[in-house]
Amino acid sequence: MRLTRPRAVPLLDPADIDLADPQLYAAGDPHAVWLALREEHPVVRQPLRDGRCFWSATRYHDVNEVLRDHTRFTSERGTLLSTLGVDDPAGGKMMAASDPPVHTALREPLSRAMSARAMRRWEPRIRRMVRRLLAPLADGAPWDLAAAAASFPMAFTGTLMGLPEADWPRLTRLTTMAVAPTDEEFREGRGTLVAAHHELFEYFADHLHATRSAADDSLVGFLREMAAGDRRLRQDELVYNCYSLLLGANVTTPHAVAGTVLAFIEEPAQYARLIADPHLVPRAIEEGLRWSSPANHFMRYTTMEVELSGVRIAPGQAVVAWLGSANRDRRAFADPFAFDVARSPNRHVAFGFGPHYCVGAPLARIALRILFEETVQNVAAFEHAGPVEHLASDFVAGVKRLPVSAQLRPGAARRLSAAGTPRAEGVS
Repeated sequence: MRLTRPRAVPLLDPADIDLADPQLYAAGDPHAVWLALREEHPVVRQPLRDGRCFWSATRYHDVNEVLRDHTRFTSERGTLLSTLGVDDPAGGKMMAASDPPVHTALREPLSRAMSARAMRRWEPRIRRMVRRLLAPLADGAPWDLAAAAASFPMAFTGTLMGLPEADWPRLTRLTTMAVAPTDEEFREGRGTLVAAHHELFEYFADHLHATRSAADDSLVGFLREMAAGDRRLRQDELVYNCYSLLLGANVTTPHAVAGTVLAFIEEPAQYARLIADPHLVPRAIEEGLRWSSPANHFMRYTTMEVELSGVRIAPGQAVVAWLGSANRDRRAFADPFAFDVARSPNRHVAFGFGPHYCVGAPLARIALRILFEETVQNVAAFEHAGPVEHLASDFVAGVKRLPVSAQLRPGAARRLSAAGTPRAEGVS
C-alpha cells in the first residue's frame, strides 16, 4: 500500500469509495481516502455492489472501541472482509475468531509460550538469519528487499513451529494467496482464496498426523499438548490455530520491514538520526509499525445497538476497524504524516488492541529489532533501484517489489560476505 502524505483533506463522497477494493491498496491512495473519512465521515455505511455491506470506523478512538469490547463487537462471525456475509467456520475454534471464555482459554497458555522472555532464546538464531538475509548487499548490486523480507518470517516461525524447511517457500506463497487472492502474481485459478485455505488446512492436518507420536517441542507440539481450560484442542481447532499463527507471522513482519525502509529512503535525515544514535532503534521500530500498519483492518459484528462517533449501528452489523487509518489520526498522534524515529509516546494499533492484541508481537519485535540493529551497523543509506510494487489486498498493506541499492558503512562488505558463506550458514 502506498504510504502517502496528503497535504489537505480531499473532498470525497463516501458513495464513491470502495474500501473493500484490493486495487485501492495496490494503485490508489487509501491514506487520502481515510483522511477524508476521519474528518468528515468517521463512521460510515459502505454498501457493496453484490448487496453486502459493512460499517467503516476510521478514527483511533472508535477503532479501539471496536477491538476492545467483545461484549458489543464479536469476533466469532468473522474478522476479515474476506468473510463478510458468511459466518466463519473457524468461529469459536480459532483464537482470532473467538470471544471469551474460549478466547481466554486459548490465549493464556499461548501468551506464556510466546512471551518476550520465552522468545529471547531465539535471538542468536534470528541474528544469524538476519545477517544471511542482508548478505547480498555486499556485492553492491540492486537487491529486492521486499522479496527477501517475504521469506524472513518463515526462517524463525517455520523453525519455531517445527515445519520442514523444504516446505517454507510454498507456505509463504500460500499465506500471501490467502490475503491477496486477486493479486495477479498470487492468483492461481478462479478460487485462489478457497484453494489456499484448503491447501494450508490440509498441510497442517497432515503435519499433525505425521508428528502425532514424535517427541515434539515445537509450537505445534505445544498446541497439541496445551490445556485450553479443562481440555485439549480437537483436531480442527489445532489446524485452525496453526494456520492463524503462520498467517499472522508471514503477512505482517515482511511488510513492516519494507514500509520502514521505504520511509528511510524518503526521509534520509531520519535514517541518519538512527545511525548517529542506535539506541533509537526500538522507537524506530514502533514508528515503522505505525507507519506501515501491515494489518490493514479487522472486522467485528455488533451484538447489540451501538454508537460510534454519534452514529447508531443496529445489532448484527459488520464493523470494519481500519488500523492504517487509526495510526494516522491527528487526535492520537502529533503530526501523524511525519515519520519520526524518536516518536514518543507512540500508542499505535499495528498489532491490534484489546483482548485480540497480536500474540506474536513479542517475537515480531525481537526480529525487527535485530534486523534494524544489523542494518544500522552495516548500511549508511538506501536508495531506490527500481519501481516499487504494492500488493493488491484489502487486509495486508503490502509491498511485493522494493528494489534498492545500499551504500555500505566501512567494513560492512566484509562482514556481510562472511555472513553469507556456507560456514556461517552452518552455525547452529
